[in-house]
Formats: sequence, structure tokens, C-alpha cells
Amino acid sequence: MADDDHPPSGTGRAGHATPRCTLVVNPTAGKGRAGRRLPDVLTAVARALPRHRIDVRRTEGYPEAREACGRAVEDAEAAAGRDDCLLVMGGDGMMHLGVNACAGTSVPLGMLPAGTGNDMCRGLGLDLRGPVRAAERLGGARTRTVDALRVEGELAEGRTSTWVGSVVATGFDARVNRRANAMARPKGNLRYAVAALAELATFTPLPYRLAVDGTSRELEAMLVAVGNGGYYGGGMNICPSADPTDGQLDVTIIHPASRATLLALLPLMFTGWFVHHPAVERLRARRVDLLGDGLVAMGDGELLGPAPLSVRSVPAALTVLA
Repeated sequence: MADDDHPPSGTGRAGHATPRCTLVVNPTAGKGRAGRRLPDVLTAVARALPRHRIDVRRTEGYPEAREACGRAVEDAEAAAGRDDCLLVMGGDGMMHLGVNACAGTSVPLGMLPAGTGNDMCRGLGLDLRGPVRAAERLGGARTRTVDALRVEGELAEGRTSTWVGSVVATGFDARVNRRANAMARPKGNLRYAVAALAELATFTPLPYRLAVDGTSRELEAMLVAVGNGGYYGGGMNICPSADPTDGQLDVTIIHPASRATLLALLPLMFTGWFVHHPAVERLRARRVDLLGDGLVAMGDGELLGPAPLSVRSVPAALTVLA
């Protein structure tokens, strides 16, 4: 892991009092866009946060980035009153790591979108015009608290719980996500379209057993998506009414439909207009328990694990620089 210090533009009254801003970056995100823009981003951050010492952590893999985010937040909590913050730069995977490091703490998270989808930033209403513009807007930025999803179950990598900032997917959408993650080509959002067409060829409705705020339901569905910020898959607005500050989950269910119908709905997901189709049902809840044979959940585009699992909204769990 590369470890670079960008000298602060100013110092505190004592060295230990100088607030620290740790920037964790995946230089390969967005087809290498993050690495190319990093020098300009550092200049913008230094101007926006002149009192902060800026520490850069260039990471080469997911475990390394997770460790860097976690360590930065641990250091920030140990230095209470120093106004430290964590910045993450990359795609939705990097944002997911930032959320998991900062949620449940008072350490602010700044998100600098440099990926291809940037769905979490989109759902939170953050600047999507690139990491430099997002860094420039840190100057004078206030913090605000937003909700996060707490997911519990027998999750990947031996975990029993994790945070999700955007959407938990469990059906056709989750299978498309997994296929797209495994594809080397094409790059960018086109991967999701190719993966969707490939999955559509053989997909059949899945059996779900749900508990929505304690009320049980059994049904077959093409997908059940549980949203906080509402977007996934490179801009698909799967939960158009999602508000990440209302303390509630937005649940979108697409009931069994023909392949032709699902194919017709896919482009409408980018605008949110698909919700007017009679096969679509929307709910709001504070907790959803998901069970069903063969269900594997994805969250923020990352593998969560198999059902059963529970998803609940935790109000004001995350402090963001916005």
C-alpha cells in the first residue's frame, strides 16, 4: 500500500491538534480515471480543507482498501475533538467500504465519485461531475446525517452483519450484478446490459418468504429490492421514492412477468417509470426479513451472502460531508 502525505496548508496550534483527512483511493477505478485525476483531486482537497493534514492511501485491492478505511476511522475516533474525516475515491465498491468504516461512528465520510456507476453518490444527491468537482465542494461543506441499511445473516467472508448505503438486491437484479462483476468485458455500464440479457435467457421467478415489519408473505417474484438511496446497476432507479433521511426502507417487488415484459421494463428502470407497470409493487417498512431457496443478496454491488437475512433501516447512522 502506497502511503503518501500531502502537506497541510496550515497547522494547528499544536501538531497533535491538526485535523487529519485520510483519502483512500483505488487508482484503477473508472478505467483508471481515479489514478489520472488524483493529483488534481489532492490540490482541490488541500484548497478545500486548508487546516487538514492530508494522508493518501493508494490501495491495490479490496482487502487493502477495507483495512485502510477501518484504520483511518479508528485513528479518528482515538483523536476525538480533532475533526478528522475519511475521504474515499473510486466506484461504488470503495463507497461501500467507506460506509462500513464510518457508519455507527461520528467520523464524517466524504465521497469522491470516480467509478462507472456512482450509484451511492447519486442516491445521496452528491456531485457526480467527477472527483475533482466533488473535492472542490468540500470547502465549507457542512456535515449531514443519513440513514444506512443494516444487514444481518450468515454473510460472505464469515461476517454476520454489514452496512449498505444504497440497495440490497436479491433476485434477477442480484444475479445480473454477480454476472457483471465476473465479466472482464465490456467495461463500464454496458456490462450490466450484457449481463441482463444473458440472465434473462434462462431466468424464472424465485420463491420468496418475506416478513415486512413482522407481517409474513409468501410469493414468487422476479426481484425484491430493498433501498435506502434508490439506485443500482449504473443508474437504475429501482426505488424512485427512496429518501435516505426518512428512517424507512423502500421495497420494490416485481411480480412474475414474461421475459418480454421484463426486457421492456429494464430501460424504464433508469427513469423510474417502470413502477407504473401492474407487475410492480412498492412498500415501505423499517425491517424486511428475506428467505427463499437460492436467494443470494448483493449490496452496493458487492456480494453479501445467501438468504435468510434481515435488512433494517438505521436512522442517522452515517455522517457525510455534503
